[in-house]
Amino acid sequence: MNTSIVIALPKIEDAKKIRGILTRHGFSVAMVCSTGANALSGISELDGGVLICGYRLSDMYYRDLLENLPEYFELLLLGSAKVIREAPSSVLCVEMPMRAVDLVNTVNMVLTQIERRWKKERKRPKPRSWKEQNYISNAKMLLMQRNHLSEEEAYRYIQKCSMDSGTNMVETAQMVLMLLYDSV
Repeated sequence: MNTSIVIALPKIEDAKKIRGILTRHGFSVAMVCSTGANALSGISELDGGVLICGYRLSDMYYRDLLENLPEYFELLLLGSAKVIREAPSSVLCVEMPMRAVDLVNTVNMVLTQIERRWKKERKRPKPRSWKEQNYISNAKMLLMQRNHLSEEEAYRYIQKCSMDSGTNMVETAQMVLMLLYDSV
């Protein structure tokens, strides 16, 4: 997945200046616009990233953008000290007038966090389907009945066989079921 930067400010010239700052520091800006509708439309076609916006755009406030922002995008609000004090704690902010280094560091931090979250989600194992869970449950039940094991012992047996054979637990449960049913 690629992280993207979208800039939405009421004055397109300001948005282009910010794009220039970010580009000079090695970031790629996917889109620059002056309305919330354009920003949301562009974001819907991107994998994830950060939306840099002002307090008020020509068609909506930043809170409206925040409500409609997909979960894979973060909002970075550029605003005055008063605006930042009133912003929810979940919104990252950079106070205006801003220093370029503050903007660059904040954008870098946000993009790094998003990429870490994606890596974590990719590493998370997929939940088992009902059918897969059923194989494991049936193998446990059979082991419990035939070998007089507790549920936990049966589960650990399947788990250990799975690790020893280098197969996943569902395949191991299927093998246990086939072996025990064949011995009947």
